[in-house]
Amino acid sequence: MNSDQIEGKWKQLKGSAKEKWGKLTDDDLNVIAGKQQQLEGKIQEKYGITKEEAAKHFRELMAAARDADTNDAEAAPRRKAS
Repeated sequence: MNSDQIEGKWKQLKGSAKEKWGKLTDDDLNVIAGKQQQLEGKIQEKYGITKEEAAKHFRELMAAARDADTNDAEAAPRRKAS
């Protein structure tokens, strides 16, 4: 998922981010608006972890989002070609 896709799906991802990183406020998440570096920086700041650890946590969130998209696509009814 590239940065444009992340920003586009931010409303969906914001809930997952809030669950995963409860120390992030709604204001934090609104300001971040799906921007990867800002999210990583805010995670680093709030949790006192390294930049590498914050990046790892971000990748885990993106992997979970991709898995959810895949599961949603597989669950959608398939249409027959006419």
